[in-house]
Amino acid sequence: MGMLLRLGFVLLPLVTVFSCTVATQKENPITTSSPAEFQKTKPNAELQKQIERIAAQAKGRVGVAVEILETGESVSLNPQDHYPMQSVYKLPIGMAVLSQVDQGKLKLDQRVRVEKSDLVGPGLLSPIRDRNPNGVELSLNELLRFAVSESDGTASDVLFKLVGVEAVSQYLSELGVNEIVVANSENEISQDWQTQYRNWASPRGAVQLLRALHERRGVSEQSQQLLLKFMTETPTGPRRMKGLLPKTAVVAHKTGTSGSSKGVTAATNDIGLITLPDRRHLAIAVFVSDSPADLVTRERVIAEIAKAVWDAYSSG
Repeated sequence: MGMLLRLGFVLLPLVTVFSCTVATQKENPITTSSPAEFQKTKPNAELQKQIERIAAQAKGRVGVAVEILETGESVSLNPQDHYPMQSVYKLPIGMAVLSQVDQGKLKLDQRVRVEKSDLVGPGLLSPIRDRNPNGVELSLNELLRFAVSESDGTASDVLFKLVGVEAVSQYLSELGVNEIVVANSENEISQDWQTQYRNWASPRGAVQLLRALHERRGVSEQSQQLLLKFMTETPTGPRRMKGLLPKTAVVAHKTGTSGSSKGVTAATNDIGLITLPDRRHLAIAVFVSDSPADLVTRERVIAEIAKAVWDAYSSG
């Protein structure tokens, strides 16, 4: 907890940036009064066509959900379809862990042993493994930062094992987020191509999760601040959601990327909260799946969609 207090000068501005009432969508947004109630909004027809044209470059499956949190304005493409999350799922895992911290079941400063057997394989991203090939002891706070900010597979698996798959599923259910499934560890996903498809989200479900984080449903204010800090400071995916936005744009996001098989990449994803110039907020999820395009093209699709949305809503 002492670490959080020392970081207060960083966290408080993030609360100012992100503190607002949030809504989500099912092609139509969910009202703030109930996550299960939907109200219709008229989509931006030109923006819709623009997103469709950009998505076609991927030559795969592309899902998009966007919502202005203050007004409920929304636009989407295949919002109900299922897409493999890959490392995007580290956000709901992190939220479930922090929920247990808020309940007093876990503590941010508690020490957690990372055994050599916990380290993910060499094909997965893991600074923890690379720096500590024989294992290491870290605080829960450090594990969260590694998982959410650096997308460390070892950290994610240790946190997932700490709370358990049932607790993560129950947490999502209590939030009313029924279109995200977290079922397997990173090590399990890496061992079988099809397993990643069991750990899926719909774009609509991802926006529901972002709305819950933004509203501080399921997490305390302190936990929300910590997650937003990690998501804003992340070095991952600089050419995705942030790629074409102004350097001054505040973007709190979580990426996800799979490997390729037979020239097809299963997942190139980015979801996040973007602050507009007038301080309204966008919840946005872009999933690019089963694409034969190269990485530059797949990331450009995400960047161009984010820029199109930014331009459309920044201009009012």
